[in-house]
Amino acid sequence: MYRNLQHVAIMTSKESVNIRLPKHEKEKLDRYCKLVGRSQTDVIREFIRSLPER
Repeated sequence: MYRNLQHVAIMTSKESVNIRLPKHEKEKLDRYCKLVGRSQTDVIREFIRSLPER
């Protein structure tokens, strides 16, 4: 019945974060995301994962 199913999404709980940025920082983030073709969520998540554990 579902022979073409290639993957199954696993639902996990997610938290939402809202931040306030000066206009120039928001514009910088927008330009970078457009340049690399990634979402703001992906870019910020990658940065957070790169932080050292303390």
